[in-house]
Amino acid sequence: MGESRTELLAWLNDLLQVNYTKVEQCGTGGAYCQIMDSIYRDVPMARVKMNAKHEYEFIANFKILQNCFRAHKIEKPILVEKLVKCKMQDNLEFLQWIKRFWDTNYDGQGYDPVARRRGAPTDTPATIAPLAPSRGSAGSLHAGGSRAGGRTPITGHRSGSTLPNEVQNLQAQLREMNVHLEGLEKERDFYFAKLRDIEILVQQQLEALEVEGKDDPVMRDIQKILYSTEDGFEVPETAVDEEETF
Repeated sequence: MGESRTELLAWLNDLLQVNYTKVEQCGTGGAYCQIMDSIYRDVPMARVKMNAKHEYEFIANFKILQNCFRAHKIEKPILVEKLVKCKMQDNLEFLQWIKRFWDTNYDGQGYDPVARRRGAPTDTPATIAPLAPSRGSAGSLHAGGSRAGGRTPITGHRSGSTLPNEVQNLQAQLREMNVHLEGLEKERDFYFAKLRDIEILVQQQLEALEVEGKDDPVMRDIQKILYSTEDGFEVPETAVDEEETF
């Protein structure tokens, strides 16, 4: 069996001089990159975003990690799609593996994680997770009532004192949801732009081949995938017409 979560976090925080509180935070990819850098000293830490907050930033970190694995011929598969979801079990298993790899390959020489990061922010990374229900609602209101000499909710004494806290909780949740939404929109635009570039390249290639009286089945298959739809995701005809006449 591997080390416990507590042991792994203590080792990670000591090695990298960070303050991770949950294994799930490793799903941002930054810590994994710097663990490998402590072994090989060749990971481009200036490009690693240690305080990543959005999934597209997590993926960028994992691409750097994959390049490191490839350069050093490490055959361990990196299940990026699972790790970036910041689930505890997936990241615990990978962190246990990378700790065993570090134990085997670390040369014992001193490592300065702060210098390697060159002053980059090291805030404990956020993880994308469901918002927890706010505390201090029904349960604590009843507790407050018993301490207040048996007052009932209809007197209004408790609602007046707890309402600002409830509003603040809702406002905090709204801000967090807005941050998540902004990250999802950036991630959507990032991948859409890539697909659009591929679509243009395929179309140009097919047009050039058509001029020469040739065809490319692979390009046709790629184009078919790009234009395929699923139930509920078809583009309305009116939307297409409006875009073309704009």
